[in-house]
Amino acid sequence: MKYIYGPVPSRRLGRSLGVDLVPTKICTYDCIYCQIAKTTLRTLERKEYVPAETILRDVQEALREVRGHVDYIACSGSGEPCLNSAIGEIIEGIKEITRIPVAVITNSSLLHLEEVRKALLKADCIMPSLDAVTPAAFQGINRPHPSLEITKIIEGLAAFRREYKGQIWLEILLCQGVNDGQEEIEGLQKTIRTIRPDRVQLNTVVRPAVEAYAFALPPDRMEQIRAALGEAVEIIAEFEGMRHLISSEDVEEKVIRIIQRRPETPEDLAKALGLNTIEIKRIVDKLTKEGKIKSRLFNERLYYEIDKGEADKRA
Repeated sequence: MKYIYGPVPSRRLGRSLGVDLVPTKICTYDCIYCQIAKTTLRTLERKEYVPAETILRDVQEALREVRGHVDYIACSGSGEPCLNSAIGEIIEGIKEITRIPVAVITNSSLLHLEEVRKALLKADCIMPSLDAVTPAAFQGINRPHPSLEITKIIEGLAAFRREYKGQIWLEILLCQGVNDGQEEIEGLQKTIRTIRPDRVQLNTVVRPAVEAYAFALPPDRMEQIRAALGEAVEIIAEFEGMRHLISSEDVEEKVIRIIQRRPETPEDLAKALGLNTIEIKRIVDKLTKEGKIKSRLFNERLYYEIDKGEADKRA
C-alpha cells in the first residue's frame, strides 16, 4: 500500500486515511512552510502520475486492514493531488468502495481549470488553501510555478463555489513577516466574502518547515487576525484524538511511513498508532539508533522525521 498512510489524527478531519495521488514531492508550489520536503518537481503538467487502478486497489486493501473508525478518506499527501489527471475517477471509485466521506486537500492552484473543478464535484468536502492575495506575498510564501497568477487562483475558487454543492473549508496559513501584514489581511477579508467558503480555518507553522525563516505567529496575533476576518473564522486547535489500533502492519514500519509524510511528535505517533508514549519512545529510540529516523526540537517540542538516507532508499 505505497500510496496510503494512516489512519492518522487530523486537526481538521478527525481520524483520516490519507491517499497520495502524486509521488513525493511533485507540486505546483514550493511553500516555505511545507512540512514534507522541498518541491523536487514544480510543474503544472496534469497526468496520471499514479494510476487510478493502483490507488483504488490500495484503498480497498487498507480498508480491509484498518481497525477503528475512519472519519474521512483524504486525497492529499506528498504533493498537489489535482495534478493527477485521474482524480475524478479516483474520487468516484472510492465512493463506490465505501460510504466514508471523501475530502480533497488542495492548494487551489489548478481550480481555474474547468476540468479540475468538474473532477472534484463528487467529493464530500474540498479543503482549498489560500495563503495570500497580493502577488508579493503569494511569491513569498508559496513560491509558485512561474505561470501561476494569484488573481486566476482566486477566480478559480469563486467559480468552484458557484458550481460545487458540498462543503468548502478554506485554510489560510500565516507566517510571521511574510503574509500577516495589514494589506494582506484586508485583502483576505474581501476575498473570503467573494469565495463564500463554509468554514475559514486559520493556521500557522506548527511543525518543522523546509525553511528556517518560516516562523509561527504568536497566539495573540492569530486571535487579532481571526477577529479581523470575521465571526465564521476559526483557529485550528491541536488535535486531541483517541487511541486506536490502525492495522496489523509492523509498528516500526508504520512509524516510518507516518513520519515519511511529515514530522511528528511522540504524542502524535501514540495517538495515530494506539500505543502509549512509553512504547513509542522505545520504538523511536531503536529507529534513531539504526539511523532510520532522527529527532529535532522545534518551538520547544520534540519531533521525529525520516533520515535523508532512509528517505532516499524508499524513493
